[in-house]
Amino acid sequence: MRLISIDELDRAVSTLPEAPRIVSPGGGASPLELLGALDARLERWSLFCVNAPEGVPARDGVTHETVFLGPGSRAAGQVRYFPVPLSTAALLFATSCPPDMVVLHTTTPRNHVVSMGVEVQLLVSAVEYAKRRGVPIIAQINPRMPFTRGDAVLADDVIDYAVEVDAPLIPVPPVDLDEEVMSIGELVASRVADGSTIQIGIGKIPDAAAHSLHARRNLRIWTGMITDAAMHLDRAGALVARRQMTGSAVLGSEELYAWADDNPRVRLLRCEKTNNPASISALPAFVSIHSALQVDLFGQVNASRFGDRIYSGTAGSTDFQAGAMHSSGGQSLVALRSRHRETSTIIGQLAGPATYSQPTAVITENGVAELLYHHEAEQAERLIERAAHPDAREELRAQARRHGLL
Repeated sequence: MRLISIDELDRAVSTLPEAPRIVSPGGGASPLELLGALDARLERWSLFCVNAPEGVPARDGVTHETVFLGPGSRAAGQVRYFPVPLSTAALLFATSCPPDMVVLHTTTPRNHVVSMGVEVQLLVSAVEYAKRRGVPIIAQINPRMPFTRGDAVLADDVIDYAVEVDAPLIPVPPVDLDEEVMSIGELVASRVADGSTIQIGIGKIPDAAAHSLHARRNLRIWTGMITDAAMHLDRAGALVARRQMTGSAVLGSEELYAWADDNPRVRLLRCEKTNNPASISALPAFVSIHSALQVDLFGQVNASRFGDRIYSGTAGSTDFQAGAMHSSGGQSLVALRSRHRETSTIIGQLAGPATYSQPTAVITENGVAELLYHHEAEQAERLIERAAHPDAREELRAQARRHGLL
């Protein structure tokens, strides 16, 4: 690893092809300073990034490539979305998205290693493919990056160039939980028994579910994203003592990042491992907890699109849903409000692609619609009578009749 200044980036950039593809971490680990410096030196380029935050380059001339859009990609003018689950997304680097440069955001070296800190996900694979292609790997090394274990740890000689930047990570502030969301969280938590393994993401409903799980004991966490919810469950004594929490990224508050730093309980693995449905299914009583934008009367779940516009992506939802459904005693739970801005989130039929389908149950503030092992007419009836908002039920009954479901 050769330490260079920002001004010396010209030498690394000079070896790149026209319109290069640069792979970078997203979320709280996005190396904004280094990406900005590279953007100033490149007229046209592609940024491959999962969950790109605000502040990444998004001008004309920068094409975003991703399997999951974040705020930065949603603000970009040109986006190429790949509908690939995270368990297999690393194969993009060997096929349609070979990297021309990999940019990391790491800790400062200790004992000849660095940690990639709060995001591993696809980066280990990106580094491996970069080495095979002989393309540069540059790190923004930051004393504020938490040191995490597992696949996050790299030998420092893997890195070609390093730029020192002392900058805060990108936080996701805690959200306020209203009474309706808390009621959904309580219904979700009622499905989770002591000793279960849970996958829980980020957002109001997962936070509410985690809050209602504080009284549980001997829970285990195997997830894509370790969030403030995991930290609070740990502090509440709900988790198995001294057992590691496994994820592929950490995303949340500044308090969460400080808690994760050098925490032996936190283990980050590449998402080919964390999201492997076979590995998930081997964990007994696995409960996958996801939110969604819409659920239709056929049990199809839209967790990624507003109309024709891609909003987020498949990411790990299909991986964890499949793994949970094959776990002994496992459940795939979808939790959402029954209405969004006075519009029902339980609808007759999706107008676009489904993110996945047939979860164990759909939960709203109105109740729980059990779907598993019920025929499609029963599923539709349960969604209408137990999950949909009362004001939407008559119209949904009419749609169910048109679809031959009632």
